[in-house]
Amino acid sequence: MRPRRLIPFLLLLAAAVHAETLTVTLLATSDLHGNIYPYDYYTGKPAQRGLAKIATLIREARRENPNSILIDCGDTIQGSPLESVYQGYVRLGRLPQALRWSGPVPSQDPMMVVMNALGYQAMVPGNHEFNFGAKNFEEARREARFPWITANITAEPGSPFQPFQPYVLLTAGGVRVAVVGITTPNIPAWEPPEHYRGLRFLDGVVAAQKAVREVRQKHRPDLVIAAVHAGLGSDPRPNSQYRPRRAENMVLQIARRVAGIDAIVYGHSHQQEDGRLVNGVLLVQPKNWGISLARLDFELARNGSRWMLQHKKSRLVAVRAETSADEEVLRLARPYHELAEAYLDTPIATAPSELSGARGRLEDTALVDAIHEVQLHYTKADVSFTALFNPQVRVAKGPVTVRQIAALYLYDNELYAVEGTGKMVKDALENAARFFLSCPTPACDRGPLVNRNVMGYNFDMAQGVSYEIDLTKPAGQRIVNLKWKGKPLAPDQKLRIAINNYRAGGSGGYDMFRNARIVWRSNEDIRSLIVSYYLEKGRLPEKPDGNWRIIPESARRTLEAELAGAH
Repeated sequence: MRPRRLIPFLLLLAAAVHAETLTVTLLATSDLHGNIYPYDYYTGKPAQRGLAKIATLIREARRENPNSILIDCGDTIQGSPLESVYQGYVRLGRLPQALRWSGPVPSQDPMMVVMNALGYQAMVPGNHEFNFGAKNFEEARREARFPWITANITAEPGSPFQPFQPYVLLTAGGVRVAVVGITTPNIPAWEPPEHYRGLRFLDGVVAAQKAVREVRQKHRPDLVIAAVHAGLGSDPRPNSQYRPRRAENMVLQIARRVAGIDAIVYGHSHQQEDGRLVNGVLLVQPKNWGISLARLDFELARNGSRWMLQHKKSRLVAVRAETSADEEVLRLARPYHELAEAYLDTPIATAPSELSGARGRLEDTALVDAIHEVQLHYTKADVSFTALFNPQVRVAKGPVTVRQIAALYLYDNELYAVEGTGKMVKDALENAARFFLSCPTPACDRGPLVNRNVMGYNFDMAQGVSYEIDLTKPAGQRIVNLKWKGKPLAPDQKLRIAINNYRAGGSGGYDMFRNARIVWRSNEDIRSLIVSYYLEKGRLPEKPDGNWRIIPESARRTLEAELAGAH
């Protein structure tokens, strides 16, 4: 070829190379909470969620684009009974007391078994990974064929926890992708010290800045993704009064203050976000429990030896009724599923009357009193606080199984007794009453009366005192006629108070409990205590004692319709 013809050829070749494009797809889950089967263990009915169905969506996405990466954003090994029964076995070295099981017990964490099979490449530990302590945490971590990454948790010498990688470097289609992990640092406020001994929890924004700067300088990746187990950090909705603590939730701060991030996939808050740009950073949150799969597509163009990001987009791929469950995933999880079902079907007590949680956030109910009774028994407390976590619970008159009790208390929270005062009780009840709005009319005959910025699981009710919630009054002044042992509760009255470990850490706005002295804590989760208590007692409460109510009556009637199906 003559030199004059060679030059145009080289220019065309260079243009063709420069024009080469490639799409990399990031697939992500978060807050799976042990959901593998498309099944609601508390109702015993099919449900549109879980890794078995997500697996089908993953395979479909990979067929569309083989240049894919798969990660998880944490709260993975805790949650559904499929996980809880196994984790309890690892922690205590035995199966639950009520369970009669003659078969073998599986030897590896079910979520790690399935995630290994699906080819997960990284996971960020969430706060609930620490619920069972270092032994359970590290066993599951060792069983994973992918790293658990987090840049803001460091292990000190002698810690029972192994050190964490701050990030992982992955390749898809020749594109170098760095995934930086960040975990909510609020874990010491929620967990007993023995569950995180030897670990330091650093500010998420500062740790992200350091990790992103390091990975950019040392490894020069083409894409940098932050995988974060934390919420946004503030509510972007107009006029919102919800302001979670920055230490717990900092995704918006990372997007605004950390240079060099292309996208953030996050979890923790059980909300969903199909994609928004903040400071040029794409933010995406898949729905919890395997209800949806996050898909982020990055279009890149080659520039010499580097790939340059040209365009990015995202969407959530929802699990639907027609989404088939992956048979291999079902097969892998079946031993754990059968063990959980055997436990849940175990009869433990009798209900002398039909019980329902449908009105449990409108009035005192026997189901909530059943939780209080257990908490007061084990803590020897004067006052007990709990929320109704599942208003859909129904218990028919007659035999009661573990399934129905487990449905009443969904979380693996631990029970604490703290030293408190009458003022602390009053402040906690005022915080709980934020679940309601003040009546817009003097007659309280129309709404809205539900504060949509306060989740129902943060509406705690108290036992051991009597009180009224007056919705004609402004927030902070609604608790009236507060009495203990039939007399007005004095602010300086010393009290022993039963709460869960999350309330002890100040979650849900219950800051009044954060620095209270802990005088007793359980070595089992509250759900297990409830099962043990009623297995021995044999009988649930027949009716509530009516120690609290909403006033005026017109407000309660207005709330009946408004709360139907809410929260």
